[in-house]
Amino acid sequence: MSEKRPSGDDKAAQWWSTAIIDMKPGEIRFRGYAIEELIGNVGFAQMIWLMLRGELPTDGQSRLLDAALMSAVDHGPQAPSIAIARMAATCGVGLNNAMASALNTLGDVHGGAGEQAVALYQAIAARLEGGTDLVDATRAELDAFAKAGGKHLPGFGHRFHPVDPRAPRLLELVDRAAAKGDVPGQFAEIGRMVEADLERRKGKRIPMNIDGATAVIYAELGFPAPLARGLFCLSRSVGILAHAWEQAGEGTRNKGPVPRDVLPTYTGVGPRPLDR
Repeated sequence: MSEKRPSGDDKAAQWWSTAIIDMKPGEIRFRGYAIEELIGNVGFAQMIWLMLRGELPTDGQSRLLDAALMSAVDHGPQAPSIAIARMAATCGVGLNNAMASALNTLGDVHGGAGEQAVALYQAIAARLEGGTDLVDATRAELDAFAKAGGKHLPGFGHRFHPVDPRAPRLLELVDRAAAKGDVPGQFAEIGRMVEADLERRKGKRIPMNIDGATAVIYAELGFPAPLARGLFCLSRSVGILAHAWEQAGEGTRNKGPVPRDVLPTYTGVGPRPLDR
């Protein structure tokens, strides 16, 4: 007896499958919750958690996630993503195009340090599970980082701020949450130990920055490292939108990265005739 093949309609319905949303005419449910019950009762950070994790966060988890998302929304036009949003807006594109142009710059160098810091913290935590103490685990992981050619430890130091004003406040919130039992507190300890060992190696203090502090929060909340970059993109998109909208309202056209009377330095071949 031949196996029954799915009909055309069944094949179409099975083409994509998802545990995130159940949508049919007159009904929308996210992870089982009716949208009309979520609206007005669940905030944006809670909704992000629900979409990514499948369950609603506790109040303590929600507050920490909200703080991390809020803290990284903007860092001014000197940040490449913000600068590109503003330049794109002067080219006459729509807000969605300006935002997409800016978000596409959030890579390993600009925007990826949070993901890298989570991975670093989690690697140290894995060494702790093997019975190594925190000092030795941290030193071993930083040794491995250096041996692999790593030069800039993700999440520490800042080219503008001697002390990033956002990081101490975020760590304070993590400490409070740990004291209440909302998070374990392990990754805050790891982050501080990395900072201490980095000072030992460099002979000067290199404070944790926003990426290192939000990475502590994302690790404490149990997010996999790659999601830290995605969450940063959600956060920074707020600043990107605000700057693109502000720039669009100024009505300037084709505003490049430098004033038009400042020309780039030419380093190529000097003037020469065309010989035919």
